[in-house]
This record gives sequence, structure tokens and C-alpha cells, in this order.
Amino acid sequence: MTIRIICIGRLKERFLQDAQAEFLKRLSRFATVEVLELPDEKAPEQLSSTQKDLIKRKEGERILSKVTDGDHLIATVIDGAGFTSEQFSKKLSDCMLNGKSRIAFAIGGSLGLSFEVISRADILISFSPMTFTHQLFRIMLLEQIYRAFKIMNNEPYHK
Repeated sequence: MTIRIICIGRLKERFLQDAQAEFLKRLSRFATVEVLELPDEKAPEQLSSTQKDLIKRKEGERILSKVTDGDHLIATVIDGAGFTSEQFSKKLSDCMLNGKSRIAFAIGGSLGLSFEVISRADILISFSPMTFTHQLFRIMLLEQIYRAFKIMNNEPYHK
């Protein structure tokens, strides 16, 4: 299985970089996991809805340029479906069993994902109705993917 996390922005803090490296190392025994960091658009504090849409569209184009036809795209959005860790594990397992061996996760920038990315997505997921920084959310996603593989393999980490 190949998992790609396509995200807007880069990890700036060392502790987040270390956490990402740790989860990528742990995940390497289960799947090939790569993180693609794409540049974010500069967004001043006061933006009109038209400006916000333009920024999301530009960032969305960057994300979609990294999604291939064979990718099963999972978009992370606040109003997506919520899963328990066990349900999330089952969802990934079902993808593998159904021949979807390439999964891509999309994490938007500070304004979220564009309509085009959301429309292309096969699944919309949410970890919470709360808002998280996209840097912190990336670590949370990596941890949940790792937890999902541990659950699939009946290993004790998830409890």
C-alpha cells in the first residue's frame, strides 16, 4: 500500500518535524508513506470571500496536480464524516481489500480545501468539529494512520 499525504504548508517547528519523522519511521513496516508539502498562498488578515476562494483554488490546483487517476482521495474537512479509530482502520482496510492500494490524503491550508478538491475526493473525513492548525493536524493524521495499521494487525498500541 502507498499512502501520500498532500498538504499545503510546511512544518516549521522542530518538535512537529520530529513527530512526523517518528510516525513515518513507525509506518514504514506497514506501507510506503510519503508527505508532499506544497507552498501556501500568502493571505492577509482581511480577505473578501472572492479572495478566499481564489487562494483556495490556487492551493487546490497544487493539491490536485499531485493526485493521480488511481488514487483514492480522502479529503480532510471539518464537516466530513467522523470515525472512531476502529472505523477508520476498517475504512483503510476496506480500501486495500477493494484494490485501492494508493490512498492520498489532502490537507488544505489555513482557509481549507477548494471546491475542486472536495469534489474530486472519494471520502470526506473530519477528526473533530474543532479547528486545528494544518501542521498539528498532519501529525494527528499520521498517528491515526499508524493506529489504524496497529488495529488491522491486532497489535496492542491502539488501547
